[in-house]
Amino acid sequence: MQKKAKPRTYHAHRERQRRRILDAAQSLFIEQGIERVTMAEITLASGLQPSTMYQYFSSKDDIAWELVSELLCGAATQVKKRIEGAPNALAVITAFLEFMADELSGNQAAVRFLAEFDARYAHDWPVDRLLTLETQIDPQPFRFFTELIRNGIADGSLRADLDPELTMHAVMNAVIGAQRRLASLGRKVEIEYGQPIDRLFRETLRILLLGLRAPEAPAKESSNTRKRIARKRSS
Repeated sequence: MQKKAKPRTYHAHRERQRRRILDAAQSLFIEQGIERVTMAEITLASGLQPSTMYQYFSSKDDIAWELVSELLCGAATQVKKRIEGAPNALAVITAFLEFMADELSGNQAAVRFLAEFDARYAHDWPVDRLLTLETQIDPQPFRFFTELIRNGIADGSLRADLDPELTMHAVMNAVIGAQRRLASLGRKVEIEYGQPIDRLFRETLRILLLGLRAPEAPAKESSNTRKRIARKRSS
């Protein structure tokens, strides 16, 4: 029995060390920016020896990409749960946007890291690497967006003049950009605009949904979700 337990114990030990590296790196990336952080600093913050560090990751870039992979995989799983049973396309989009709002209010550190990742990605990393990662999470992510808009036009919940090949791409870029900017600037935005970032973001989402919704969209499809968004906006 003891011999069988050892591999599991060793695996758990390695996973704890790996987690220490990732957690230490994420904190440093958020505080200093990915570009300014060194492997030596990550090693020191994790409390591990350099020889141990390099058993897991060969560079800080690999650590950053591993963090992004974990965050995107986790988000995909949560979104799938939220959209289960959604009666139409508008309800699916509403549930997804509410998830983005909840991430900003409840997981702001992760969103700030993603903003730092974007800054590094813009200058130093290839598009192919991100596309490969996205495909591993969902083999056809963009097809899903296209079909979602087409289904929404067909079921009457979305405007008939939306472009299935373009609409969700535009929405995603607008939402992600706003979410990560608000997370990065945080208190500065609140001082500048005199409003909490959560309220600003939820108002952005409300306006986007108004632009997507068909003039006579079914009212029942996401009434509970709309009420939650409204309550959080006014709080």
